[in-house]
Amino acid sequence: YHRGFSSDIVTSNGKKIHLALTANPSHLESVNSVALGKVRAKRQQRGKESIVPILIHGDASLAGQGVVCETMQLFRLGGYSVGGAIHIVVNNQIGFTTLPEEGRSTHYCTDLARGFSFPIFHVNAEDPEGCLYITRLAMEIYQKFHCDVFIDLNCYRRYGHNESDEPAFTQPLEYQKIESKSSIREIYRDKLVEQGFVEREAAEKLEREFQEELKSEFAELQEQKTAPVEKPFKGVWESYRTGDLFQPVKTAVDRPLLREMAARACQIPEGFAIHPKVGKLQETRLKMVEAEAQHPSIDWAFAEQLALASLLWEGRAVRFAGEDVQRGTFSQRHAAWVDQKSGKRYFPLSHLKESQGYFEIINSLLSEFAALGFEFGYSLCYPSALVVWEAQFGDFANGGQVIIDQYISSSEQKWQRCSGLVLLLPHGYEGQGSEHSSARVERFLQLAGNGNMQIVNPTTPAQYFHLLRRQVIRSIRRPLIVLTPKGLLRHPQCLSSLDELVSGSFQEFLDDPHGGEEADRLLLCSGRIYYDLIANRKESRTAIVRIEQLYPIHDEQLAELLQRYSKVKKVFWVQEEPKNMGGWSYILPILNKILPEQATLHYVGRNISGSPATGSHANHVREQQELMKMAFEVQS
Repeated sequence: YHRGFSSDIVTSNGKKIHLALTANPSHLESVNSVALGKVRAKRQQRGKESIVPILIHGDASLAGQGVVCETMQLFRLGGYSVGGAIHIVVNNQIGFTTLPEEGRSTHYCTDLARGFSFPIFHVNAEDPEGCLYITRLAMEIYQKFHCDVFIDLNCYRRYGHNESDEPAFTQPLEYQKIESKSSIREIYRDKLVEQGFVEREAAEKLEREFQEELKSEFAELQEQKTAPVEKPFKGVWESYRTGDLFQPVKTAVDRPLLREMAARACQIPEGFAIHPKVGKLQETRLKMVEAEAQHPSIDWAFAEQLALASLLWEGRAVRFAGEDVQRGTFSQRHAAWVDQKSGKRYFPLSHLKESQGYFEIINSLLSEFAALGFEFGYSLCYPSALVVWEAQFGDFANGGQVIIDQYISSSEQKWQRCSGLVLLLPHGYEGQGSEHSSARVERFLQLAGNGNMQIVNPTTPAQYFHLLRRQVIRSIRRPLIVLTPKGLLRHPQCLSSLDELVSGSFQEFLDDPHGGEEADRLLLCSGRIYYDLIANRKESRTAIVRIEQLYPIHDEQLAELLQRYSKVKKVFWVQEEPKNMGGWSYILPILNKILPEQATLHYVGRNISGSPATGSHANHVREQQELMKMAFEVQS
C-alpha cells in the first residue's frame, strides 16, 4: 500500500467511481494533509467535480501524532479548505504494544475532534449493518454541511502488529478473550441464519465460492512472470517527462512586456486607501523598470514579483503559501495590499489582465508539517502550476522534516510520483543567532541523489527571476530548494538590471568578470558570503567564483571554468557555516576530482560546531572578520 493505487469501480447502479490511494510512508498520519492538498488541486482544475477525501487512522496515531491537530486546523482556512473529509478510525484499542491508558489522556481517541465540533460516531465493528448505516449518515452530513465527520470503529486486532509479532507477550489477557471470539463474518452469518434471511448451507456455499475466487486470482498472479508496472506521466502529467536538468531553458522576457506588467502590478485602484509606505514602494518599483536597461536597479522582491507576473501573464497558475508570505517575513513582498479604511485586501497580481493564470498567495497557519505536506500534495496534482512554500526562516523547515525526508526527496524513486514543489528557505549568517541563520543546506545535500531535487543558492535578483521561471517552463518536474536572502533583500549591491531579465537564463555558476589567467588566488563560494568577499577584496588578482546551483552540480562545466585559472595553485572553498555544515563535505570530493593539476583545495569557514551559529552578535562579527582574513591573507 505504500506505493498507492488507483482503480475505476463500477457500482451496482452502473456508475463509475475512481478510487485513489495516496502513496504514503510508514510515518503515521503524515499523509493526511498531502491527500487534502491533492483534493484542492484537483478541484481547482476541474471545477466542482465531486471528490471525497477519506482519511483512515489508527486509534493510537490519531491521539498521539501532532500533525493530526495541524491538519484539522486546515478545515475552515480559506487557502486550504476542501469542504471537509470523512475520517475512519480503525480503533483496535492498542498501539503496537501500548494500551489506550498508556497512549492518551483523553477518554476517546477521537476527543481531539470535539474541539472542532466535528460529528463523531462510535460504532461496534461487529455490527456490519450498523457500520453501513453510520457510513451513509456520515456521507449525508458531509455533503450537507461540508464538514469533517469521524467514524470510530470499535474493533480489535486478531493477530499481532505484523506477521512475526506475538501479542500475548504484552497483552495476554486481552488475547485470551480475542482468541475465544468468533470472527465478525461468522457472527454476522449466524445472525442472518437465525433471523431467517439465509440458510446456513447457502451462506457456507457463498463463503467457499468467495474463497475459491480469491485463490484463483492469487494463482493467476503467481503465474505472471513479471508484475505489471504502472507507467508514470499519465493524466495531467502526460506532457511531462524525465530529462536533462542541465538543458538550457529560455526564460527571458521582452522589455516592453516587463514594463507593462510592472505598471499593472503597481497600479493602485481608484479609491483604494493604500498605506503610504506601501504606496511609495510601488513608485519605487516603477522607477526600477523605467531606469536605464543596463543599470542595476531591480531588487530581489521586485524580481520575484516580475517572475510571478510573467508566469501568470502566460496563463500559468501560481500558488504561494507560508507563514506571513503576503507581506513577507522581512516586509519585502507586499503581495497583498490592505485598505487602511475598510481593511479589505487587494492582490495586485490577480489583476494583471482578464485571461491571466490563477493566483493565490496564502498566509498559512503556524505549521510546517501539515502546511508543507499540503503543498506537496497540491503539487502532485497540478504540475503546470508554480507551487511555492516559504519558511518564515530557513531553519523552520525542520518542523516539516518528515515531509522533506519521506515525500519531497524520495517520492519519485519510491513511488514514481514527481513534484515541482519549490521551497524558499531564508538563509544567511548575519548575527541573528543560532535560530535564524541556517536553512541547514547540508541536510538537503545529504538527501540529494539520482537527480531527485535541485538545491540552489542564487546571489542576484536576475538569477532568482530566471530560476522561478525555469521551474515551470521546462517539462521536467523536480523539487526545487532555494536558499533565499534576508539582509541581501536591501543590500545596495544585490541588484540586477532590466537587461539581465530581458536576456539570458539561469546560470549554474557565476564566474568572476575580472578573473582569468592573471589571477593567482581563487575563492569558491555559494550564497550571500560573496558580497562580504567582494567588499573585503583589495587585491585584483584574487578571483571569486560563485556556485549558484549546488545540486545537481554540472561538474563538467565547472571543470571547464576552473581551467581558466592556470596560475592558481591554491583554491579556497569559503563558507559561513561551520565545517560540519554548509556545502563543504558535499563539495570536497567533487572539487578534488576536477581541480586543475597544479591546484590544491583548502577550507575557509567556521570550525566544527554543534550549533549553526553563535548567539552573540559581537562573536559573530569577530568570526566574520576572521573568515575574511583567512580568505585573503593565507599565503598562496
